[in-house]
Amino acid sequence: MQWYFVATLLTILTSSQGILTTLSQSNGGYKYDYATVPFLAEVFKLVVSSILLWREWRMPSSPKMTTEWRSVRLFPIPSIIYLVHNNVQFATLTYVDTSTYQIMGNLKIVTTGILFRLFLRRRLSTLQWMAIVLLAVGTTTSQVKGCGEALCDSLFAAPIQGYLLGVLSACLSALAGVYTEFLMKKNNDSLYWQNVQLYTFGAIFNMFRLLLDDFRGGFEKGPWWQRLFDGYNITTWMVVFNLGSTGLLVSWLMKYADNIIKVYSTSMAMLLTMVLSVYLFNFKPTLQLFLGIIICMMSLHMYFAPPGMLVDIPSTAKAAPDSLREVSVERRTDS
Repeated sequence: MQWYFVATLLTILTSSQGILTTLSQSNGGYKYDYATVPFLAEVFKLVVSSILLWREWRMPSSPKMTTEWRSVRLFPIPSIIYLVHNNVQFATLTYVDTSTYQIMGNLKIVTTGILFRLFLRRRLSTLQWMAIVLLAVGTTTSQVKGCGEALCDSLFAAPIQGYLLGVLSACLSALAGVYTEFLMKKNNDSLYWQNVQLYTFGAIFNMFRLLLDDFRGGFEKGPWWQRLFDGYNITTWMVVFNLGSTGLLVSWLMKYADNIIKVYSTSMAMLLTMVLSVYLFNFKPTLQLFLGIIICMMSLHMYFAPPGMLVDIPSTAKAAPDSLREVSVERRTDS
């Protein structure tokens, strides 16, 4: 399976995630507990990975599985980082509006490239660094409001705490992705065995989150396991399966590709979502959106272009024409 096929599928699933979530709403709200969706998605990923690991185990060559505690204890760390990130995200939204937060969220594109270089020791060319910065500029351009809109002046109206928390949120999101890639590539263990460890801890942490919500609400609606599927319909289950499938594709990219490809997939998914919203939700396209799409496509071409495709490298030596023949001249001297 080629990485570009997985990246394209990830782009499609990620772009449809926001649309399906919007379609699952009823009268502007959710009839179901939205906190149960990530939990069920983790369970779905755990079940699928367990089945694939079992099938791999039945093959003549058994999969490699490291069961030492020194290795297993590293897998809860991404869940802890995401847990801290969610709290920082909530705190950031108390200082800034949603549009400002989305624009600041594009910082994770650049921070992913920096952490990619520092922690994974992966070298990027100057042209690739320019492409990453250009991608951040393109996604930001597509989200900037028009000057005549009411929220135009809100970008620089938030207190300094909001911007600091926004930068921290972008760094945590990039750190979680880079660390997950480190886990996936640190040994030759089976991808499905690594997924089982990763999603087991993910399901446990999401279950603790549901229990915490029950304690905060005083168990007024009963324990979470009794109302787990309340308000669910076909669209809600599609959201769960979409979120779970997206996670499985991301783990494949972390194992056999890298974080930068994932960043490009999610960024292109954001643009695709905005384009589809024009037809599905009567979203008015803006000049900024078209400019952002053009800039992102330029960035995509720059990053994945062959080294000599964008710049003509002059040849250092000229080949001799075939038509020239070596002629020997015999000189005679008369005595």
